[in-house]
Amino acid sequence: MSDAIFTPSRRSVLAAAGLAATTGCVRRVRSALDRETPRQLSLSVKTLPADADPAATRLARVLTENLRQVGINATLVPMELEELYRDVLLNQSFDLYIGTFPAFDDPDVLRLLLHSQFAVEPGWQNPFGVSDLSLDELLETQAMQSGRDRKQTLAAIQRRVARDQPFTVIAFPDEIRATRATSFLGWNPQWTGSTTDFLQLTPAELATSPSIPPAISESDAIATETNREPPADASTTTTQTTDTESAPEATATTTPTADSDMVTARMTIVDPRPTRNRNPLAVEFRGGIPLTDLVYDSLAKRVDGSLLPWAAESWSWETADSTMPTVTLTLRSGQTWHDGEPLTAEDVVFTYEFLADTSLGEFSTPVPAPVYRAESSLVSGVRALDGETVELEFAHASPEVAVNALTVPLLPEHIWEETARRASVAGIDTGRQVTEALVWGNPNPVGSGPFAFADATVDTFLSFTPFEDHFLAREDEDGPFEPFLNAFTFDRVRFDYVPSSAACVELLTLDRADATASPLAPQTARDIGRAEDLDFYVTPSTGFYHLGFNVRTAPLSDPRFRRAVASLLDKQHLVGSVFGGYATPATSPLDGTNFVPSDLEWDGEDAELPFVGSNGELNVERARQRFKDAGYRYTEGGKLVYG
Repeated sequence: MSDAIFTPSRRSVLAAAGLAATTGCVRRVRSALDRETPRQLSLSVKTLPADADPAATRLARVLTENLRQVGINATLVPMELEELYRDVLLNQSFDLYIGTFPAFDDPDVLRLLLHSQFAVEPGWQNPFGVSDLSLDELLETQAMQSGRDRKQTLAAIQRRVARDQPFTVIAFPDEIRATRATSFLGWNPQWTGSTTDFLQLTPAELATSPSIPPAISESDAIATETNREPPADASTTTTQTTDTESAPEATATTTPTADSDMVTARMTIVDPRPTRNRNPLAVEFRGGIPLTDLVYDSLAKRVDGSLLPWAAESWSWETADSTMPTVTLTLRSGQTWHDGEPLTAEDVVFTYEFLADTSLGEFSTPVPAPVYRAESSLVSGVRALDGETVELEFAHASPEVAVNALTVPLLPEHIWEETARRASVAGIDTGRQVTEALVWGNPNPVGSGPFAFADATVDTFLSFTPFEDHFLAREDEDGPFEPFLNAFTFDRVRFDYVPSSAACVELLTLDRADATASPLAPQTARDIGRAEDLDFYVTPSTGFYHLGFNVRTAPLSDPRFRRAVASLLDKQHLVGSVFGGYATPATSPLDGTNFVPSDLEWDGEDAELPFVGSNGELNVERARQRFKDAGYRYTEGGKLVYG
């Protein structure tokens, strides 16, 4: 928490300024009783340390230095990822932060980010504290629309965001990954490490086997040594805990299989969080690596931009009232959870009720899951029609938006219902109701997905094995699922935590890994390109680096102040100096989609707030003038004060 600005008596200034009392890290404006000795405005900029995210750290350093140049006492505060997420997403304890927003599939994500309904909830839903009724109306309207009407409303929302700057979009990074060309066949040309990417892999030495689908011809086969996992050290075990208060550190009590004949897909990750916590609802532990999707199926899954029935075999829509549609889904027969229990319509009902309230009605107010909130908030009702048929009702959502709710992970009722109890965890605001479901480490996750959890060691590795009872393992599956039947031709997929991108590339070069699951730093691109046996993958991300403001507190509650701060970032220059060109500067959070209005498209500089300077060099005089124009003043010594 920053020791920022202002003198002891806050109430008098709030009254004089006509500001609503709010909470947060930034102390209020200097006291009206202390006008003769104003204190300099102080702000903290929270972000990740350089070893966790070099780009975020460098962006935060540039921002911090430029804030200092305009007279603000700015402090850079590097924090571990879980700590940063807890401060920003759970406790809302920050001034400014630099981070990345997770990738998304639909522009309804803006409702999650900005609607005042979510301002007091933990998670990525409105972490900035925006409260604007006219913006709420636009966000609700777009959710009920489709086609051209929705596009026009979304354009109005983007213009509002660009004008008011509750957060500042900096750039959309390119995701760089690499694979060993000779290890497996079936690498997706846009490899991202998604579940469907893994489902298409086949060990190269098995490519001529008659059990391999005919989509892989003999001419595609590449002879290579099988990826043998070396015998594991028998002393390598993990420790399990049943204490829910320490659940985020829980791991499975297992020993990696010492089977030298095991055919293993060897992956690297630079994010250790999945080795520590496998709870799909723990927002501070979930990030850009889609390992949760390996274990948990959803009713539908996006594949190459299309939504396919997945755990559901089929569905039909009733859209007589297009703003309150209903969908009836039929589950695939014979599905089971990884522990052998049957998956039924009651589990689907439980999933949606649980995501809406993880206390299952036991608390005075609902405690929704902070992850998948945008999707679950679309559902107004769910019921089982029989053991394999479910009906979902949607309030105030068009079918175009409502389908997003079909992509949440299905949770087994017999495991998760016991986590509806009250919990308390150090580091999470004690003023908020918390259930065990949100803090449990879920050391041995049980889902119904194509891969079952096998074992893990904290900050070392985790591994999964193909689930032989998954519907994809059935011989009669064909059509759109045929490319995904290859998952059952290898024995294990293992993710080794590696502390740096450079080390990941080195492991690939030494044939000690087959692919990178996490995106790599841009600096590794040259090494990958020079390596003879490595293939290079660059895919644009829909997630974006951004500057977040805590708008609950003054002066960050003032859009004029936020605009002046936003103009301190030369996005075009930062793409070159920080990302090595592997990123796209942007004004809108929907950049790269067909929903961006032409007046917000990037055209060499920010369409709304051009940088106050050139080539990364700040024009300090002009930048200070922006703060003066916004109503702020300076001391004779050049310190920015409020008033």
